[in-house]
Order: sequence, then C-alpha cells, then structure tokens
Amino acid sequence: MTPRSIMIFAAGRGTRMGALTRDRPKPLIEVSGKALIDHALDLTEGRSLRRVVNIHHFGDMLRRHLEGRSVVISDEGAALLETGGGLRKALPLLGEGPVLTLNSDAVWSGPNPIDTLSGAWDPARMDALLLLVRPEDAVGHQGRGDFVRAPDGRLNRGPGLVYSGAQIVDPDLLGTIPEAAFSLNRLWDLHLQRGQLHGVVHDGRWCDVGHPDGIPLAETLLKKPHV
Repeated sequence: MTPRSIMIFAAGRGTRMGALTRDRPKPLIEVSGKALIDHALDLTEGRSLRRVVNIHHFGDMLRRHLEGRSVVISDEGAALLETGGGLRKALPLLGEGPVLTLNSDAVWSGPNPIDTLSGAWDPARMDALLLLVRPEDAVGHQGRGDFVRAPDGRLNRGPGLVYSGAQIVDPDLLGTIPEAAFSLNRLWDLHLQRGQLHGVVHDGRWCDVGHPDGIPLAETLLKKPHV
C-alpha cells in the first residue's frame, strides 16, 4: 500500500538551538525568511497526503501558525512522547497502513524526498524504508553516520550513511513497545531483527537545522544547492 498520510515531527523542545527556542518552538525558526515547518510542509504540496503535525513546546504558538491550513494537530501538551511515542499517539489521525514521517528541522536540495521514498517503497519486502544521505552531502551534520546499506537495500547499524529524518514505516509493531515515550530507534531494532529495515539514498544534499550553526548553512544550501 502507498502511504496516504504523513507525520511531521514538530514537538521537540529544541534544546540544541539554545536561546533561539526560549520564546518559540524550533519549527518556527526561520531559514531564508520561512519557518522550518513551512519548508517541511512545502514538500507535501501537490500530493494527496493527510498531514499530521505533533506539537508540545510552545504548542499554542505553533497551532496558531498552522491555523487555516489542511493540517491535523496531534497535541502532546500533556507529555512529550519522543518520535516513536508521538507516532503511536497520532495513528488514529493518520489512518491505516504505512505512513511517511518527516523531521521538521532540515532543508533539502535535489529531488523531493517524499517522491524518492514513494518510488522505492515495497511493502512486500519492507517494514520501514529510511531516506539516507552520503556523509559528504549531509551539510552541518557531525558524526560517523548511522547505517550501512547492503546491495539489496537492507540496513545494518554502523558508520556510513546518515539518516535524514525522512522515512516510510509500517507502524504495526509500535503496539509491542511498552513505554509511553520512546525513540523510533526502538521500532527500527524490531525491523532489523526481521531483516525488513531498508534504505534508499537521497540524490541531493540535506542540511541539519537542529542547531544554530545550521541556519546559515541551510540558507547557503538553498541559494547554491549544487555547491
């Protein structure tokens, strides 16, 4: 089944942003004059997707920003649930079947990541399909990478390709995780055990805007996407 809904993660406290998130949520930080959440929503335009955004930190501010748009809010005001718990809470809003998920603290060049994922998705072989970036194309990212990709697309953990914060995932196994708040890494571990965690490499560049230094890097990427 092709995903019919997308979850955009926007609930985090944004602690890596320091003073910038003392009076606003991270998704409302601007890059090239546009809020990060709007950069993320732009990727969904023209596609028949039900859009769900979760909120927590300065949630009312983000809710007001999204008023009048075709966006459904998953309110985590009572407790921040992390990515895995947040996705599980939003399932009644997302509907049945696999879902796209997208972090809101990034900008992209090259093909639309949603199109890349949708074109490579094969539910007969995959529990999850992660969009990965080569280290040289991961602007502003520090670290050795997250996954090693086999020729058939299966993933194992290890230094190599960088997870970009975009994926298609079958949420069925979320119900087997007992904690209320947990990372999607817990779900991926279950997929790894089944040999069903796959990845596809983004043919473009990606910038992590989870920290202040990422803002000018992202603005440069948008101005010069091929440099």
